[in-house]
Amino acid sequence: MDVSNETAPSEFILLAFSNLSEWRFLFLGFMLMIYLFILMGNFLIIFLISLEPNLQTPMYFFLGNLSVLDICQTTTTIPQIIVHLISGRSTISNERCKMQLFFVVFFIGTETILLAVMSYDRYVAICNPLRYHVVMNQKICAQLVSTTWLTSSLNATVHIIFTFRLSFCGVHEINYFYCDIPPLVAISCGDISGSIIAMLATSPVMGFGPAMCIIISYIHIIWRILKMNSSAGMKKAFSTCASHLTVVLLFFGSCLFSYVRPISSYSLNKDRMIALLNNILSPMLNPLIYTLRNKDVKEALQKMMVKKLLS
Repeated sequence: MDVSNETAPSEFILLAFSNLSEWRFLFLGFMLMIYLFILMGNFLIIFLISLEPNLQTPMYFFLGNLSVLDICQTTTTIPQIIVHLISGRSTISNERCKMQLFFVVFFIGTETILLAVMSYDRYVAICNPLRYHVVMNQKICAQLVSTTWLTSSLNATVHIIFTFRLSFCGVHEINYFYCDIPPLVAISCGDISGSIIAMLATSPVMGFGPAMCIIISYIHIIWRILKMNSSAGMKKAFSTCASHLTVVLLFFGSCLFSYVRPISSYSLNKDRMIALLNNILSPMLNPLIYTLRNKDVKEALQKMMVKKLLS
């Protein structure tokens, strides 16, 4: 085999855009609308949390971080997609592809662990309410978030190293809207065992571990709620956890479909649209879930609107 064909290509062609020639501007309008909605919704959550004293608690500190992650996650992919749609070009350089892949994996991994941290926060709040402000003090919260970001950056670095050690044998075409692990592994002509080992090695920390933390936390939470004597207390506790649990199911469900499957089962023609929807669905719905189902956030929003009307 020609050695030159095994070197990493200088650029990749994103084939997903080639099928959008007739619908390109309609799709462009859709992506612009979705991106603006995500930015406005998540910035609103961050704005409310930073200004409203009643929201200066660990739960909303983590929620603010989740909104930052949602903004960053979509900014990693959607602006690039918009540029491709406007320019009509569907190529991405090797370096930009590496950078995009790193941040896609980084932000998804960070959100996975952060959702587990948020479930632990809810466990402490409901099962050990008297010790809540001691266990979840400001220093501990900052350390948990810092550890989350650091762990995910190490995970993303590992995947970058193994993914871009693959041989592409002159194949520069990715049947996707952006650079991600499944499509790059799919076009590799060499040994993919390194990438598979990397996924298996990191899954206990980035997938199985957070999932088990969430499951165990909610088993304790549900057991504690069922033992409550007051129906009002039960309703309040369920309401406190409902938003987070909805976000968890939405996020982990999409990640399981996109990543936790055998490589042989991937069909990039179908999976590229599903992956794109997964990329925007949680960031778009999270602000709605937390504002529509969260009494404190709704009250803070109403208070802000009243102030604006009176000023």
